[in-house]
Parts: sequence; C-alpha cells; structure tokens
Amino acid sequence: MLEGVRIVEISGLGPGPFCAMHLADLGADVIAVERPGDGAPGQPRKLVNRGKRSVVADLKTAAGRDFVLDLIADADALIEGMRPGVMERLGLGPEVCMARNPRLVYGRMTGWGQTGPMAQVAGHDNNYTALSGALYYNGAPDAPPSTAFAVTGDVGGGALYLAVGLLSGILRARGTGVGTVVDAAIVDGSAHMLQLLLGAKAKGYIHGERGRNLHDSSHFYATYRCADGQFITVGAIEPQFYALLVQALGLAGDARFARQWQREAWPELHQHLAEVFATDTREGWCRRLEGTDACFAPVLSPAEAAAHPHNVARGVYVEADGFLQTAPAPRFDGAVRPVGRIPAPGAHGDEVRAGLQTGSPWRESA
Repeated sequence: MLEGVRIVEISGLGPGPFCAMHLADLGADVIAVERPGDGAPGQPRKLVNRGKRSVVADLKTAAGRDFVLDLIADADALIEGMRPGVMERLGLGPEVCMARNPRLVYGRMTGWGQTGPMAQVAGHDNNYTALSGALYYNGAPDAPPSTAFAVTGDVGGGALYLAVGLLSGILRARGTGVGTVVDAAIVDGSAHMLQLLLGAKAKGYIHGERGRNLHDSSHFYATYRCADGQFITVGAIEPQFYALLVQALGLAGDARFARQWQREAWPELHQHLAEVFATDTREGWCRRLEGTDACFAPVLSPAEAAAHPHNVARGVYVEADGFLQTAPAPRFDGAVRPVGRIPAPGAHGDEVRAGLQTGSPWRESA
C-alpha cells in the first residue's frame, strides 16, 4: 500500500525503528542509517529492521552528514529518535534537511517531546506512561501498577502516533510541496489513548482510584487463575453477554449474580468466580467457553498464541529468518503482506551509494 513512499531512518532504539518497520511492512522503501559497530559479532539480529535496507554511516563526520543529506534529497520522510538538539548539533536538524528537500516530513520520536521541562531527561516506556496518566489504572488494587514491556508507551503512544503523523504530513506535502516537522512524544500519545477511558469515567464506569472500576474490581471483567496455574479472562460487560457467562458457569440460579452492577457485591462475586475458575484447568475452561459470546479468552504466551487455531488461520504469527515474528498489520483486501528479510548492518551500502551516483538510491514504485 505504501509502495513509492521513501523513508530515511536514523537508527536508534525502540519506537523509531518500530515505526520504520511498520511502514516497511506496508510497502515503504525504508533505508536505515546505522551506526558503525552496529551488529558486531555476538549482537542479536534486529527484528525491527525487517524489510528495510541497511547502510552504515558515521553522522559525526562530514562524510556521514553529507551522505544522509543526499539520501533525504528525494525522500518523503526522515525518522529520528535523538534527544532534542542532537540532530541539530550533527548538522542534520529540520532547517538543514528541509532546505535540501522542502517537502520532507521530518519525524521526531521522543519520550517527553521537543519542548517542556522534561524534554532533556532520560526515560523509558514506564516513565512516560506514568507521567501521562496511562499507567495509573493498570494492575490489581493490592499491587503496584504494571505495564507490558514497550507496548503502551513505545509502540502504542509512540511509534503508531509517529506513523500517523508521518503519513498525514506526506499526504499534505504531496498536495502542497511543503513539508512539516512531526513532534511525536510518547507522553502525548499515551495520554491521547486515554480518551476512551475518560469517556468511561464520565459515564461512571471508572472512578478516581484503582480498585473501584469495572476493569480492576468487577467479577465480570477480570483475569482468573485456573487449577493448573494458568490464567483466563472474561469481559462480559453487556447484560446479554453477562447472562451467557453466568449460565455457562452454572450460576443462573444464584440470586447474587443477578446484581451485576451492584458494586458493593463485586468483592464477594469476584471471590466466588475465582473459586469456580480454580476448579478446572485453562484448557478445560477453553473447551467450555471458547467460541461462545461469554466474552472469554485464555491468557497465552506469544509462543502459545502463535499456535492458537484462530491466529494460525489468520496468519498472525510467522517463522521467518529463524525467529518467531508477528505478521504485518493491518491487512488489505483480506491479504497478509509478506514479512521482509532482516538485513545485516550495512548490507545495502554499496547498492544505495551506487544509486546515489547514478541518480537515485530509491527503488522504482511497484
């Protein structure tokens, strides 16, 4: 879908490379500019480099800087994930790059953003989501808030917002010839993702503290431990789905479960369901509840998820280059795009430099 879109990625950590991979998954020609020494013997392969072309350049040198300027001369976008001011000090800030290519969309990926009192401070996913408010409601009330590694902040609030910003800028540039600078901050994106939660708060589903909400204290939207120590989830919020869950568990005759939204009863009902689910294994509950409208699913590891029949049928996971990987998403016209190869660092250096000498390092549009 993005064939003909040209992206230069200044390789870094986390969300910037993931964003570039996502665009490459969708067909963009992405040239990843990696540091000298990346991919030294013993270092793991970078799965987020799949589908990209890799070159190596030392941006601290005039030759490295000029090489990047040559690459962006006919590119649609650049992605960088340095602290604010670093690219300017390297001579590759927005003013310099957009002077070379006025229609360039200059994507900046940071945790705290380009401005504000925290802009120059180090941090990671959990720090950004903590400050944005996105971490507050995660987890049980009797445990510290927790977050999945690099998902809520780096990917959800960072990489995907940068991708939307870049594509929006490219659309405008193709109509006007004018580029833009995209300031994608994880603190901004992860806060923006709370809009649904704030809407639920306005309806009374979410209260002012953890442990008083439908997702962290109710019996019908929860995670339960099974007899084998594995876990399952139920999310029967709507009354028709709740009725199916109660019936499937043999509790339709228990008057206590007729009071779905009586919050005072939630602790007792939650404890009772915990005892019920502890009587059988995860597989046993899958046999009883999976495929019904009781809003049920087992909690699977990525390896287990790759083998689940639904994910197998949809091709959600793939084995490629010797690694378990996730398939590109979303899909278009029902088709799953193939997974790109993972290049060795600098594997395309000669090809790209030869392209510059003959006119353009970019591939022909499909």
